[in-house]
Amino acid sequence: MPTLTPDLRKALLALPQKEKDQLLSRLVAQDAVLMEQLSFRLLEGEDALEDRRLRLRTQVDDPVRGYHQTPNDLLVVVRQLQARLAYHTRITGDAFGEVELTLRLLLNVLRHQPEAVSRLHGPTQPLLQHLARRTHEALKQAAKLHEDYAVELAPAANELLQLLYASAAAPLARELGVPLQW
Repeated sequence: MPTLTPDLRKALLALPQKEKDQLLSRLVAQDAVLMEQLSFRLLEGEDALEDRRLRLRTQVDDPVRGYHQTPNDLLVVVRQLQARLAYHTRITGDAFGEVELTLRLLLNVLRHQPEAVSRLHGPTQPLLQHLARRTHEALKQAAKLHEDYAVELAPAANELLQLLYASAAAPLARELGVPLQW
């Protein structure tokens, strides 16, 4: 991303307020992510973050429970949901929400799709690798959060680890260095 030269910066700041406002409006309108970030910060109220988390929680819970033709179909759904969680964090800066919802997503897969995670063989390997890798990444993200959040996340994280090591993903998790207990 190019930076402003000091001379251009001074010239921009010297512009009349009306021109600055017009330039700012045009620049913001060109970036959809920035528009959504500003909309979240400036227009949505205090409860907006919890409302967004609630909508994402519903999205995380619903599609994982259904029937999937192949483990690969389930993997596609899981990856799409992970992308939504990452986008949520990009817009809101809600790192705790991303970790909490990621743990919930992974738990849902391990709980509600036992046939997809019970054997490590060709068709299930990509899904199981993804589950092990995402668990490892989520635990690293959780470790970066304030220690008060660890108390909230610990039950879900430990249940996830228990289910992960009880599934066919256990050797993959061991290979990645995923702990047995968090």
